[in-house]
Amino acid sequence: MIKKHTYNRTKIIATLGPATSEKAQLEKLIRAGVDVCRINSSHGSHEIHAEVIKNIRLINEENNFNTGILVDLQGPKLRIGKIKDEPIMLEEKAEILLTNEPCEGTLEKVYVKYPSFAADVQVGDTILIDDGKLELTVISTNKKDEVLAKVVHGGALTSNKGINLPYTKISLPSLTEKDLEDLDFALEHEVEWIGLSFVRSANDILDLKERIKKAGKQTKVIAKIEKPEAIKDIDAIIEVSDALMVARGDLGVEMQMEQVPLIQKMLVKKCKQKSRPIIIATQMMESMITNFTPTRAEVNDVGNSVFDGADAVMLSAETSVGAYPIQVVETMRRIISMVENEESIYYHMHPPEKGSDTFISDSICHTACVMAEQAGAKGIIAMTHSGYTAFKISGHRPKAGIFIFTDNRPILNTLSLVWGVRGFYYDKYVSTDETIMDIKKYLKENGYLEASDIAVHVASIPMSDKGRANMVKLNKVG
Repeated sequence: MIKKHTYNRTKIIATLGPATSEKAQLEKLIRAGVDVCRINSSHGSHEIHAEVIKNIRLINEENNFNTGILVDLQGPKLRIGKIKDEPIMLEEKAEILLTNEPCEGTLEKVYVKYPSFAADVQVGDTILIDDGKLELTVISTNKKDEVLAKVVHGGALTSNKGINLPYTKISLPSLTEKDLEDLDFALEHEVEWIGLSFVRSANDILDLKERIKKAGKQTKVIAKIEKPEAIKDIDAIIEVSDALMVARGDLGVEMQMEQVPLIQKMLVKKCKQKSRPIIIATQMMESMITNFTPTRAEVNDVGNSVFDGADAVMLSAETSVGAYPIQVVETMRRIISMVENEESIYYHMHPPEKGSDTFISDSICHTACVMAEQAGAKGIIAMTHSGYTAFKISGHRPKAGIFIFTDNRPILNTLSLVWGVRGFYYDKYVSTDETIMDIKKYLKENGYLEASDIAVHVASIPMSDKGRANMVKLNKVG
């Protein structure tokens, strides 16, 4: 008898870098439990990224994996220029000139890589550098090319550190010239997900989606939430996005850090109600960059994210440059597995929205999850072409396994980000009953379900139309 499969519902995203770019190391990472590989456009060249993408696709092909790829755009990130004789020590109450004219930084003057910096800031605005480790306040600005600032909290300053302006409305577009080049690269390589940094409004997402549409691609968009403006427009952003990321690093600098836990829980709740995948990111297992084991606080952080119902938890420097990339994934997977034994994380159902264009299919997905809970079903088996049904079923967080069958092969890698979903390629549509029997047989023979298990089936009739779900059926695997 084939051993029954076990798998985590909550997905793991790993950022790739020097520690994990080689094919052999990549395969170890994926086998350890990674569902989606993240490529950070802020680092590395297109040539390096292209080789990594090729390796991921080869690993998928050789092992019948469906590992997804996320390309994260840098966005309008403000940075300090090169510092001469770094580090320089900024002393409290000292004054320093910030200029948009390129120069090597000294204690008297530092270059800011943003032409409109002097025009955007106002007297009294706060300037945070290096994730808030240094704080300055604006004394004066000539509104052209120079800003005089006073050091409030000093420290060491090195080249290329990020700048946050929490109370300043910056005029940079959501997609910079670099982002547009990186977007073209990502679309050319047909990656499954694009992450848009520093989203300020729903229009930022709509602009990116229109560019993807014009390119004739199906790539989905993740809105990275790290600006106060995004929180103000959050319902509209969720509505037009395909997924969200709680980018807690910049969010905790742009806003009061004590607000971040509440914002995280609010975003997870809203995304589950709208069946939008949500990712929790930043500093989840940061101590494992250099240590073999995480802190107990980090274990709690990952566990609480799973408990709240996040679709995915993300690793950054832990896997890109860390000393223990494989071990950190294995550790995260064990934490997820333990928390997913808790019954209360399942079946968070929400009724379909009456009068919506998708009311019938949404009702079918909702009903399937209700039936699965009442019958103690071990699996919800669904057919989809666009992936919509998978997203909707996942949003209800059923304990039953979500087994998605599709003839749209590219969507399989996309679904690797979605909570609870396991995807399979299937293109033998003959009749509804025959297809259901065929799929049940496959799941039983491959150890996903047993003969005595109850399953809920979701499909569209007639199947040949490849429309949205309109049928639900309950039976034994047999």
